[in-house]
Amino acid sequence: MHADQQYINALRLHSSQQIEEIYRNFAPGIKSFLVSKGASPEEAGDIFQEAIIDVYRLAQNKNFILTCPLEAFLLLICKRKWINQVEKNKRQGVTKPVDDGYTWVASKDDEVAAFHAATLEKEEIVVAMLQQISDRCREIIIASYADKSQQQLADELGVSYAYLRKKKSLCMAELISLVRNNKNHAA
Repeated sequence: MHADQQYINALRLHSSQQIEEIYRNFAPGIKSFLVSKGASPEEAGDIFQEAIIDVYRLAQNKNFILTCPLEAFLLLICKRKWINQVEKNKRQGVTKPVDDGYTWVASKDDEVAAFHAATLEKEEIVVAMLQQISDRCREIIIASYADKSQQQLADELGVSYAYLRKKKSLCMAELISLVRNNKNHAA
């Protein structure tokens, strides 16, 4: 566990004083980096805010432990978000390459941060694809992540246990197919 785990705990507990400290300590440098790579100050601020929200979501998982500096983790998330945004806007053209003049010296901390950032990207794709399936499928998939038995879920949803298992299987297959097709189109 890295000493910056205190910030993860602050996000988990909604500690406004430490959350303000995160912004004070890390936002200026990361925003400056993004601006140097072609982002407007507003875009840099938005990207930083999105990264904080992503880390907040991770912090809600009590098993999440930060094993690298928070700044490195936030920088990696922000860099990936900026690269994704540039790729989306590629048709309009970019005047300055994202990695132009920047040398990244990889370390073990960066590998950990990259893993967590990749996990967040995958989760974002799944959440986006979850919005494309039927309301009933979405309800079943979300409900199945609760800490309840399948029988309890079936009772709550007003269906039989067998129906829930079959429908969940079909819904998950549909979601997996959408996620795979989304990755294929993004590549």
